[in-house]
Amino acid sequence: MSIHHQAIIKEGAIIAEDATVGPFSIVSSKAIIGSRTRIDDSVLIDGRTTIGKDCHIFHGASIGCIPQDLKYAGEDTDVVIGDKNTIREFVTIHRGTAMVGTTEIGNGNLIMAYVHIAHDCRIGNHCVIANSSALAGHIIVEDYAVI
Repeated sequence: MSIHHQAIIKEGAIIAEDATVGPFSIVSSKAIIGSRTRIDDSVLIDGRTTIGKDCHIFHGASIGCIPQDLKYAGEDTDVVIGDKNTIREFVTIHRGTAMVGTTEIGNGNLIMAYVHIAHDCRIGNHCVIANSSALAGHIIVEDYAVI
């Protein structure tokens, strides 16, 4: 496991031995990071977030923060990200709300810079979401979609 000495890994986080975490990144106590996943510098992995194998998360991404939903009352909800995803710079992915509970990203997706994926979204497999796209809550994106 390669964790930069300036990364903050909160006690309880589960990080695969061959994963990497860059400087100034923060990984929450409830996070699970899969094998061979690379988390670059200044990334926030918050809340109950699971990230699969062989993912690459670039500078400034924020994953698992509380949803922008007025009904959200602090419930312990999730983000689940599958394997082989590329999540580029400054992407935001919010956790679910009590209504659904989970924001899900499938396998093999390219999520380009500045994309926002809101609470309770479900992204299929092998999708491409282009720069600066914003998905509101509860959006379902089927496999192989391009946005």
